[in-house]
Amino acid sequence: MTAPMINLRQVSKSYDRGGETLKVLQALDFEVASGSFEALMGPSGSGKSTLLNLIAGLDRPTAGTIEVAGTRIDTLGEGALAKWRANTLGFIFQAYNLIPVLTAVENVELPLLLAPVASRERRRRAETALRVVGLEDRSLHYPRQLSGGQEQRVAIARAIVNDPTLLVADEPTGDLDRASADDVLRLLETLNKELKKTIIMVTHDPVAAERATVVRRLDKGSLA
Repeated sequence: MTAPMINLRQVSKSYDRGGETLKVLQALDFEVASGSFEALMGPSGSGKSTLLNLIAGLDRPTAGTIEVAGTRIDTLGEGALAKWRANTLGFIFQAYNLIPVLTAVENVELPLLLAPVASRERRRRAETALRVVGLEDRSLHYPRQLSGGQEQRVAIARAIVNDPTLLVADEPTGDLDRASADDVLRLLETLNKELKKTIIMVTHDPVAAERATVVRRLDKGSLA
């Protein structure tokens, strides 16, 4: 059998707040198969974004082990973790996080600045990523010249420009109208089915969750 893309074992995460311990995740076991498209739902404060940040190596567990794409990321130092993220992961945010003074293609190039890639090759890869998301004709536009749906597609192009194994998306349609959200969801489906990207998506939107092949629910730090 193929090893899972994501494998969490007995993962807990707590934060100290004003002298009190806030338990967000509790002894969580979580496994995601390679090539799947999974949606993670649950009420606010259930730990969805915390779980996503742990999978992306943006936070560290209080206890337990986290293996993603064959690497135990909970044991990596910060330098090795940054390199792992650059080679393995694409992150899609609700707020797009585009740099307003950079064009679409310059925003997409940003992750490649951390890699030993020549400027001409960097531009070629960025233009290819924009073509994948259907925005090759908007490459020289600035974020302010794009619609919300187009901004999110630029953000997705940025997430896939390094050809990651795994895409994690935190409320990727949360700021979009229904039509734009559907465009983004169709794009995620294409990335999953045609480019074989493993995708895990946090969402409050049941319509968005229906696009995934697996829906999981998190409540009070545990999988329902």
